[in-house]
Amino acid sequence: MPPKKEGKRKLKKTMKKKAEKSENDLEAKYKRSILDIAILQDHLALRGDSVLKAQSDSTDLRRHVRHMEQKLQHERQDYRDVNSDLNRQYKTMQADLTAKVKKLEEEVSQLREQLVLCQQELRTEKIEREQVEQEKDATLADLQRKLDSMETDYEKILHDTLDSLTSQLPMARRGWEDKSAATHQEYNQLLADFGLNALGI
Repeated sequence: MPPKKEGKRKLKKTMKKKAEKSENDLEAKYKRSILDIAILQDHLALRGDSVLKAQSDSTDLRRHVRHMEQKLQHERQDYRDVNSDLNRQYKTMQADLTAKVKKLEEEVSQLREQLVLCQQELRTEKIEREQVEQEKDATLADLQRKLDSMETDYEKILHDTLDSLTSQLPMARRGWEDKSAATHQEYNQLLADFGLNALGI
């Protein structure tokens, strides 16, 4: 009978070592699972009850490794599904962005063409304005010369007229005085004919 008990003890020790080794393996798998779960936290948030339960029951996780592995496989599948959906969304966004970039490049090209045309029109308008300014300045200068010439001519005519009037003024004055004296004499004679004295009037 004693040998059987000793055999049982050895068997228990062996089983205990295997169990410890299995526990170590399970613990290593658990750590790897935690790392994978950290990557999938965004998706595990949708299953918060399961995550919270797994965190609260972390001390019992060694006994549920098989369950966790199955769950991890599901999560990995979800991750692949989400990754596939994200890739699809990324490709869609990339296509939209490419289309927007192409449209913006076309708009930029059109704006550059418009800018070139506007610059050409501006240069043409500037040249035309300068020509108009030059023509206006030339016209104003010509008019100023004509005005100066006319002013000189009018001034000469005015001086000549004044000189002529000044020279004619003594003769005209003598004629006015003679005519006035003759008219005065006639009035005096008429008054005398009527018996009136001019001095008395």
